[in-house]
Amino acid sequence: MASALGRLARLSALRNGRSSPLAPSTLPGRCVTPLRTVVCTSSGAILPKPKKTPFGLIRIALVVVPFLYVGTQISKSFAALLEEHDIFVPEDDDDDD
Repeated sequence: MASALGRLARLSALRNGRSSPLAPSTLPGRCVTPLRTVVCTSSGAILPKPKKTPFGLIRIALVVVPFLYVGTQISKSFAALLEEHDIFVPEDDDDDD
């Protein structure tokens, strides 16, 4: 959401020819997060593209699945502990009317 607002502000600033409202200011209390907008060195050489780490579904699955399993086991053991100590026991409503 914040990045979309930043892009919108920069786009409107380009159309209007004025500086962006997110640009650093001399007003006290105004803080702006710096972005990497430099594409060349001081000598004029173009900087290489930043490294991109490929994030495939396999890597995501290798992280998500074990943590889901561990979370499930912790939940089951905690539910059994609560039931054992009669802290939370579901009521058995027998409607044999």
